[in-house]
Amino acid sequence: MKFVDSAKIQVSSGHGGAGCVSFRREKYVPKGGPDGGDGGRGGDVIIEASSQKDTLLRFHFNQHFKAGNGLPGRGKRQTGADGADVVLEVPPGTLVIEAETGKTLLDLKEQGQRFVLCKGGRGGQGNARFVSSTNRSPRMAQSGEEGQEMKLVLELALLADAGLVGYPNVGKSTLISKLSAARPKIADYPFTTLVPNLGVVAAGEDHSFVIADLPGLIDGASKGAGLGHRFLKHLSRCQVLVHVLDPTRMDFEKPDKDLLAIKKELKAYDPLLLKKPTLLALGKMDLPQGPEALAAFKKAKPKTPILAFSSYTSQGLEELRWAIWKIVFQNKA
Repeated sequence: MKFVDSAKIQVSSGHGGAGCVSFRREKYVPKGGPDGGDGGRGGDVIIEASSQKDTLLRFHFNQHFKAGNGLPGRGKRQTGADGADVVLEVPPGTLVIEAETGKTLLDLKEQGQRFVLCKGGRGGQGNARFVSSTNRSPRMAQSGEEGQEMKLVLELALLADAGLVGYPNVGKSTLISKLSAARPKIADYPFTTLVPNLGVVAAGEDHSFVIADLPGLIDGASKGAGLGHRFLKHLSRCQVLVHVLDPTRMDFEKPDKDLLAIKKELKAYDPLLLKKPTLLALGKMDLPQGPEALAAFKKAKPKTPILAFSSYTSQGLEELRWAIWKIVFQNKA
């Protein structure tokens, strides 16, 4: 399934049905009087967070959603049928933004959250409602109210506890496949990961956390270079960022060069991302460059903690798992 995390839509609620002007005409019932019924209510446009959805693909192909109109009233005081509601199911984590102002209207974080975006118009009253002591035969009825209309932007920000960030091909996809049951595409060429991957990581028998593998960032990502810029917004909900470093591309004279470059892109996109708790993880320790890179980093940055691991041999994976869980648990507490 194609991953779509942004869509522009237009929604319209239904118009209320018109009231009816009618008079009772039956044999043996002289002067039966007015009996026009009310119009039906217009349908609502409702948005609901559903765990059965994980993409906004539906809204990519269909941008217009209109609820049903209420039917007009009829004689014999019969009320018109209400218009059908339209329910838009979106993944948890979806932001609903007003297109014209950019104002965030809703943040659907939890499964089952449900809100009315546009309320249907009320049905008009039939002439039976207007009988009075001075007007025994009213020949008037109300028109139904018009529905509401809105132009919206839907933005999906994945609900992950931890996010893996780094350059392409540093081993993020392999790492998430070892820590969780996620099976992302893994290959030895850049930009293998084209969409975010989520995995659930067990932390003992009773606890777990969700980790996200995002497409690799490159220099200039915050300005639109590469693929990672499209998915930086998914880091906004993460409680901890895990910077994954690759010893094969490390400059031993400046071992934190890649780290500083990634932080620069995060700051350019959203300075608040730098305030999130972070972990440094140096992978590929099964390669000859691994121990050398680790020693160079510790020498240049002796006060900066760094976790070394190998997805191939599983070295250091348990330490990394529990280091992530410790931060996630503290934030949840």
